[in-house]
Amino acid sequence: MEIDFRPGRVDTGEGAELVKAMRDEIAAAYPGVELDGPSMPKAGPAELSQPTGSFLVGWAGARPVCCGGVKRLPDGACEIKRMYVVPDARRQGVARRLLHALEDEARRLGYATARLDTGPRQPHAKALYMSEGYAEVADFNGNPVADYFAEKPL
Repeated sequence: MEIDFRPGRVDTGEGAELVKAMRDEIAAAYPGVELDGPSMPKAGPAELSQPTGSFLVGWAGARPVCCGGVKRLPDGACEIKRMYVVPDARRQGVARRLLHALEDEARRLGYATARLDTGPRQPHAKALYMSEGYAEVADFNGNPVADYFAEKPL
């Protein structure tokens, strides 16, 4: 599957639709979690917009199939957020290409280190991150759902 990554928005259009689908899956996987609660790391338009952040939508032809963003962390590293691939595009290498596109975007924004997290009900995400050279670190963002926090030099 050929993927064309384009700038998008997390709060409108196709980007918002993909983020809603991601949030629906997260809510089903982690019942009772308040996704917009005060303890959850923020990843909205303020965080995922220029000049310190970015949000990408991946297109397969005329169809949006994935999304993800980059946000600045207080120590100058960045965090990869909102990674999502639609169910029928999974197991085709789309998530790996999305991760690479987000890392390239982070480099373009001037970041030297990328961090990310995932939870215990997303072992496929953890396996991807580990296979891409992300090394486990201490909790850097206080995400109450996550049990895996990792970083990688860019």
